[in-house]
Amino acid sequence: MTDEDAIDVLICGAGAAGLTLAIDLARRGISFRLIEKMDDPFRGSRGKGLQPRTLEVFEDLGIVDRIAASGSLYPHQREYHGDGSVKDVALFEVGEPIPAEPYGTPLLVPQFLTEAAMRERLAELGHSPEFGCTLIAFEQDRQGVTARIAKDGEEQIVRALYLVGTDGGRSFVRHALSINFPGKTLGVRAIVADVTLAGLSSDVWHRFNEGSMETQISFCPLAETGLFQMQGPIPLEGEIDLSAEGLSALTVERTGRTDINIRSVSWASAFNMNARLADSYRVGRVFLAGDAAHIHPPTGGQGLNTSVQDAYNLGWKLAAVLSGAPEGLLDTYEEERRPIAAGMLGLATRLLDEAKRGEIRRGREVHQLDIGYGGSSLSLDDPLRQARILAGDRAPDALLKGAAGQATRLFELFKGPHWTLLGFEAAVISIQPRKGLHIHRIGQGGDLMDSENRFRETYDIASGEWILVRPDGYIGAIVSQPEVAALETYLRSVGLQAGATVTH
Repeated sequence: MTDEDAIDVLICGAGAAGLTLAIDLARRGISFRLIEKMDDPFRGSRGKGLQPRTLEVFEDLGIVDRIAASGSLYPHQREYHGDGSVKDVALFEVGEPIPAEPYGTPLLVPQFLTEAAMRERLAELGHSPEFGCTLIAFEQDRQGVTARIAKDGEEQIVRALYLVGTDGGRSFVRHALSINFPGKTLGVRAIVADVTLAGLSSDVWHRFNEGSMETQISFCPLAETGLFQMQGPIPLEGEIDLSAEGLSALTVERTGRTDINIRSVSWASAFNMNARLADSYRVGRVFLAGDAAHIHPPTGGQGLNTSVQDAYNLGWKLAAVLSGAPEGLLDTYEEERRPIAAGMLGLATRLLDEAKRGEIRRGREVHQLDIGYGGSSLSLDDPLRQARILAGDRAPDALLKGAAGQATRLFELFKGPHWTLLGFEAAVISIQPRKGLHIHRIGQGGDLMDSENRFRETYDIASGEWILVRPDGYIGAIVSQPEVAALETYLRSVGLQAGATVTH
């Protein structure tokens, strides 16, 4: 096999991170294979909370509505106390959508339904995961990666320019790279199971003995499925009966109620909660993303969301380098994403400590809308700004009107694999058009109008300034008209050269 026969990217692991990366590469025309050692898709609900920022990612990928249709808002939680009293409380502070943040509240969608929608989208783009396909060895050189995979009892040799391990907390790729995975076991072991049951209504999340790590148990209805997700801490040692009979007995023991009957179990797991972060996200031409790079306790619903956004950050950078951008662009993946994971691990661990005390209400901190890359080498403010919105921040949505009179949203302009350059009340720019860059002027003489000052107020922007939005919806640069030449340098650094031919 020669390098001419190589695919661009081999993705190992077809969970949420691997599927996100595959969708992003597919829409960019990048060749890849997505392999998964399991024989069938994951069928559990484990990562069921989708945060507002992830919903924005899914809008860009073209799947937010089908995912929302298979889920629901989080139900209120009904707390059952030892004295027989009952109290209904909201888990999340409900935020109404606003023009800058179109998704105000997390959605509850079982992981198996989220991933099913992602596979549907991938199929629309002409690709599918290869189940029952195991990575058994790989080695890399300066030109690419040679991998051995086992499928249908036979070995194959695959040559790829890059390998991405999205293969979970026990990542084979991470182990093969000898990357340390420091952190700690958090001293909590729990069960999670998807069950059908009788005796509880499906309009609230039922929680018994909240705050007790010995007797706590909860049942969360999973909309559109007829299932409940059953959760509860268990002893650190010993076998746990995860059959319907065993879970029914545990339910009676912890609730004191004999009318709650577990009828069937579609999926169940007993696990130890960990908080771990890989020392490195990259060795040469091999990358880690998702749970292979970081594992979280489930509190706060951060794990799957952080994993999706890892892949969303990496996808456009791989595509850019494969199309001629400097190789150093790939270094910004770890630079930007590893600190985010560290912060999310701290948040999830703090929320776990609160849950142990029976404190369960969640606020804006879990939405991931305020995450940004302000310190990144890809963030440029020229001149330096004193404003609410800076380079590296998430690019907010805003309502505008086209010059032809039709209303539009910024997110509609951002949607797709391109960069977007927005000039506010700016002169005609000297930046030349090029593939992968969409240029819009807002204001008099431009193709977009801000008659209600929504864009100006949301972006805290002055006349003559230009905002460059990355393919992943973060602001790459904000420059004034006199400094517009800095944009040309920036664009070349990410592979967007005027008149350049695509080398991929």
